[in-house]
Amino acid sequence: MKDIQEFLKEFQREMNWEISNNSYKESRASILNNYMLLTTEVSEVAEEFRAIFNKTSSFVINEGFGEADAFKLAKEIHKENIGKELSDCIAYIVKFANYLEIDLEDSFYKKMNEIKLRVNKDQR
Repeated sequence: MKDIQEFLKEFQREMNWEISNNSYKESRASILNNYMLLTTEVSEVAEEFRAIFNKTSSFVINEGFGEADAFKLAKEIHKENIGKELSDCIAYIVKFANYLEIDLEDSFYKKMNEIKLRVNKDQR
């Protein structure tokens, strides 16, 4: 994760895509704009999953595929596009982490440990 954070720090600098740090007003506008872009990318992930489900149904209904085979084929067809959209999401998340100087790798493992140790109210 550290390599990704360092890569994106430099990449965003080269592309002039850094979150503004000139003033509160500019930073706020830049953060909100990037948040909007992140949510757009998340919705594009959802669109890809919707396409997988629709294609699965089409394969079953129109092509006579079994459900499992249809789903497997539909996932394979959309795998590359979902990878691209997930990568866009990661880029924006890392941009926020870099702006706030958060070590995402450390933060990730701490959060996973916190989840592991907490009482899950859904389990009985």
